[in-house]
Amino acid sequence: MTLYPDEQKMSLIERMLPPQNADIPQLFRETGIPKDTLYGWRRQAQRARGIAPVAHTAERWSSEEQFAMVVETAALSEAERGEYGRQRGRYPEQLQAWRRAGEQANAGQAAPRPKADTPADQRRIRELERELLRKELVLLLNGQLKRYLKFFHSIYNSHLIMGNSKGT
Repeated sequence: MTLYPDEQKMSLIERMLPPQNADIPQLFRETGIPKDTLYGWRRQAQRARGIAPVAHTAERWSSEEQFAMVVETAALSEAERGEYGRQRGRYPEQLQAWRRAGEQANAGQAAPRPKADTPADQRRIRELERELLRKELVLLLNGQLKRYLKFFHSIYNSHLIMGNSKGT
């Protein structure tokens, strides 16, 4: 069994854990340390630090997954973000970097302007506005007509009642 210097081991462990999440096959090529040894070190460090095993490296998280994590953590406090990151093997700094990247990606894009109305659209809008005004007037007149009918009906009924009382 080969023994490795503690400094080298700690340095490699830091590179294998978030936020760097270095690729273990790449570390193998750089250092010559067997992959099984590197995987074992990472697993032990994750357990010791309470970090959930990571299924993906940072480079392999899809943009949808990154965006979902940023949205999920947007309203969390610093402590809650830290807990969220530990559960998923992500540091809050990494989530913050993803957030900044998303903001920068959308920085130069303004909301699309509405298309200018064509003369045919403007004509159709005027027709619809006239039709709406006509219908509103009909409703208004209908309401007034109902009130007048109710008023005349009450006068007529009171006249009949008064007329009947004089005759009896």
